Amino acid sequence: MSKWSHSVGLALAILAVPLAAGLTPAQAQQSSDAIAPEVGTPEAATGAITAFPGLSPEAVEALRIKASGAPVEAGTWMISAANPLAVEAGARVLRAGGSAADAMIATQAVLGLVEPQSSGLGGGAFLVWYDAATGTLTTLDGRETAPLDVTPQLFQTEAGAPLSFFDAVVGGRSVGTPGTPRLLEAAHEMWGKAAWPDLFDDAIALAEQGFAVSPRLADLIAADGDRLRRFPATEAYFYPGGTALHAGETLRNPAYADTLRQIADGGAKAFYIGDIADDIAATVQQAPGNPGVLSALDLAIYEVKERPAVCAPYRTAQVCGMGPPSSGALTIGETLGMLQGHDLADLGPDNPESWRLIGDASRLAFADRGRYMADTDFVPMPLKGLIAPDYLARRAELLDTDTALQDVAPGLPDWDHAGLLADDTAIELPSTSHISIVDADGNALSMTTTIENSFGSRLFVRGFLLNNELTDFSFETQKDGVPIANRVEPGKRPRSSMSPTIVMQDGAPTLVIGSPGGSTIIGFVTQAIIAHLDWGMDVQQAVSMPHLVNRFGPYDVEVDTTATDLQAALEAMGYTVQPKEMNSGLHAISIGDTLLGGADPRREGIALGE
Repeated sequence: MSKWSHSVGLALAILAVPLAAGLTPAQAQQSSDAIAPEVGTPEAATGAITAFPGLSPEAVEALRIKASGAPVEAGTWMISAANPLAVEAGARVLRAGGSAADAMIATQAVLGLVEPQSSGLGGGAFLVWYDAATGTLTTLDGRETAPLDVTPQLFQTEAGAPLSFFDAVVGGRSVGTPGTPRLLEAAHEMWGKAAWPDLFDDAIALAEQGFAVSPRLADLIAADGDRLRRFPATEAYFYPGGTALHAGETLRNPAYADTLRQIADGGAKAFYIGDIADDIAATVQQAPGNPGVLSALDLAIYEVKERPAVCAPYRTAQVCGMGPPSSGALTIGETLGMLQGHDLADLGPDNPESWRLIGDASRLAFADRGRYMADTDFVPMPLKGLIAPDYLARRAELLDTDTALQDVAPGLPDWDHAGLLADDTAIELPSTSHISIVDADGNALSMTTTIENSFGSRLFVRGFLLNNELTDFSFETQKDGVPIANRVEPGKRPRSSMSPTIVMQDGAPTLVIGSPGGSTIIGFVTQAIIAHLDWGMDVQQAVSMPHLVNRFGPYDVEVDTTATDLQAALEAMGYTVQPKEMNSGLHAISIGDTLLGGADPRREGIALGE
């Protein structure tokens, strides 16, 4: 059996490498994964049960199963997410007959409390839904929007140069209008079965009674002290008495409980209109040293958008996900489409040739991503042309070589209507969280949720952190007079790499998957799909296998894993190889005769089902 076919049992080193303040956005884009704000811990990798006192016997067993490298098996429903407390909240809803949408709401409410650095009420999300009753797919876009008062110079100095990344991130300048509360409500209105107020009970109880700070959260707090301590409210929560929260410490958040109670009683309107919205706007506009322009009006007019799923063929499957403003489904679809003519199953995961093909197909897709992909409500883009079979066949001809591609440029897909765009320089760093759920009725939900950078803008209000999502826009608006598609504009949604995905075969879902990881999300999800469909790995093996990702030329391989065994062969092909931390958070469910759930060993989460 291939060495790649086994769960790697990762024991990741505790590492957080801060970005040098002087890096420009263009420089940071090329090395954004070197900043690993979402670090792993040995406890997370091995599923240390002691990190989560009071778990149910089922959750404890799920941690043990994950540590063994096997998937969790169930017959009726399944949930996989990044924290056992959040998974238990969702599982209770499913056990009581709630829908996947109901369980997602309960899970997200707890995630916003126990891993606040990754997602929450102050952020946004993309959701892909398969409806078992109708056999249809749809998506909800809860991405943050740029405030009405932004200008093209938002992330530029007075001289017109791009700001350094953290000069833009930390404070109010980077905060977009949160979308998550409205998305939760929209999902419940469309697919909910349980009573809305009941879905917040677990999160409210944990916030009021307290929960044990996990090793992962404690390490992240310690690594980000300079930025977290910049704002008094943030410092008071994460550094009480001037000392960083430590693993095992009981943390209470009554302000978060109060916010959730208002949403439970009054719906999302309680968040977007009234005292909470006023406090959010004031916090942004009055952020010391780096104020922003988000207003109460921006919150009041925010809308979630239902959009059609983007599906691309791969082998006998359709790989379906989120269209623009996400670049996820298109870039994954392009990459897989270019690989259609190659027998990766025969080559196998140990063969450097497999990774040459995957890596260069990804590079070609990322070149198109940088040129064309953005919020289609604001800019034209060749959405259909990018995944058209004839276009991908032409792009795939570039892979007919034995060595790494020397030059990679955007292609020329057919346009739905005319457009001329320049290449993007946006930065997107690893953070975020992912939830996969299948309920007893056969509905499937894949949702990736984020506040962007770890701890977002570092602004803390009403018990939650505000996002820094606006830094997912390009800091530049044009090149040589040609506009950049992903430029900032009032009301626009920044391009994202979040890739919530449902793989369909014969009209039914067979795999529900997604991951955090900034722009590496696309590579993580693509690799896991190939591992499952081509290499026959079960979902736990697929999410556990070491990462190899190529986006911009250098080949990133996961340090301290067997991925580094391929370094010499890849270098002989002409690649620059960079061993580094690659902290994904893949959570997946395969659907067949039974449900099999996998949870990334690099995070603290579990899969749970019955």
